[in-house]
Amino acid sequence: MTGTPLVEADRLSRNFPMRTGLFGRHRDVWAVRDVSLAVQKGETVGVVGESGCGKSTLGRMVLGLESPSAGAIRFEGRDLSSVAGAERRRLARRMQMVFQDPFGSLDPRRSVGAQIADGLRVHRIVAAGEVDAEVARLIDVVGLQKNAAGRRPHEFSGGQRQRIAVARALATRPDFIVADEPVSALDVSIQAQVVNLLADLRRDLGLTMLFIAHDLHVVRHLSTRAVVMYLGRIVEEGPSEKVFGAPAHPYTRALLAATPSISARKVDEEAVLAGELPSPANPPSGCAFRTRCPLASDECAAAVPDLAPYESGWKVRCIKSGPSQRRGDL
Repeated sequence: MTGTPLVEADRLSRNFPMRTGLFGRHRDVWAVRDVSLAVQKGETVGVVGESGCGKSTLGRMVLGLESPSAGAIRFEGRDLSSVAGAERRRLARRMQMVFQDPFGSLDPRRSVGAQIADGLRVHRIVAAGEVDAEVARLIDVVGLQKNAAGRRPHEFSGGQRQRIAVARALATRPDFIVADEPVSALDVSIQAQVVNLLADLRRDLGLTMLFIAHDLHVVRHLSTRAVVMYLGRIVEEGPSEKVFGAPAHPYTRALLAATPSISARKVDEEAVLAGELPSPANPPSGCAFRTRCPLASDECAAAVPDLAPYESGWKVRCIKSGPSQRRGDL
């Protein structure tokens, strides 16, 4: 894809100061470190990794819900840090989020219709007299019954509440949506329904999406491009079919080996993920994955490897899987 990305993160980092030890020594804990990511209009980028890898922090920073410690976020080429007032509100209308916990993100005291209507009224999407009709349309778009508007969140199942959250996000007619683990709290059968809904909306409305999840099967189904994160850094990025079909980074291979499959796929015993995720407060030197990597050697501790080209449109942060190991012309 060419042209200016709809959304771009440029060397984005987020650290949290933490006091440790008896004498209160300060140490920076990096949730996200030097992440650059471009999302083209109409694209769905999936972000995967274990809990604590920085996925949600990245998503919140991209939407401006959390301030980066370094780096820039651009929307249609404009640096969001330089936009304020009415213009910032206009951009906020075009960028929405679907949160992980559909019950926690909805007000239990207010009707579903009232909560969907908030965005319509605040951003004046439709005339005041058309709000109820637009709420009914959005409820129908996400596959809920017509009487849903007058009911409260506790009257719905988890899957239905997530559909309500999607309807609320769609109310402002956004161009870009961050879906942060939107199906992780749902039963497997319900997960498929919500994922299919998001896929249909992406196709029908031309939405651009950053889809955050730890389930690789879900990301492969929904995304056009995959980003794999480990301890705050991107370790692999490329077309979803390539990344999940023949992963280049040992961590991606380990995630796939740990993912249940209904097929008779043979598990690569060497790729099985061992050990615990290191503490972000005390990460390993060099490659952060080396303490769990079956390919690790002394040179992996020397320096953090670059996110280097592997194939066209495909990058890997690993000296064992880098261009010199793959092909000499990259």
